[in-house]
Amino acid sequence: MLRGVPTEIRPFVPTDTDEILSLALRLTIGVADWRPASGVAAAAHGWLTSSLDSASEDHPVWVAEVDGRVVGVVTACARDHWSGERDAYVGELVVHEDHAGRGIGRALLSCAEDWARGRGFGRLRLETGEANRKARAFYARRGYVTEEVVLSKAL
Repeated sequence: MLRGVPTEIRPFVPTDTDEILSLALRLTIGVADWRPASGVAAAAHGWLTSSLDSASEDHPVWVAEVDGRVVGVVTACARDHWSGERDAYVGELVVHEDHAGRGIGRALLSCAEDWARGRGFGRLRLETGEANRKARAFYARRGYVTEEVVLSKAL
């Protein structure tokens, strides 16, 4: 139970797919407003689809379920950093807007962190949009720090 809401965190099963994909638009929060909305939405849907298609011990996917409904998901995997170091990586973490702020994101992120520790990784990385202030504050409260910054200029 998370903040008074009966919540089950469990591994993904294929019958969760449609409910998970319905969360894809939440992954577009914080993307630069000059990027085309249709392309951003298609990318977010593609990220989730790819993660679900790759779900395995090496690419785990966990869901949060409330009242039999999937309200959140987190995916993890190993990824090479450009420095040559191999890190654990959170590909997607998303919680339905009606369930935000109830500890579900924190519980899902803990699954990814536990998986990474169990695999012997020394670092867990993730990415989010610069303008996604809520997500950035959420991660900062959990000890995540900004490592890289991407800059662009309209020409």
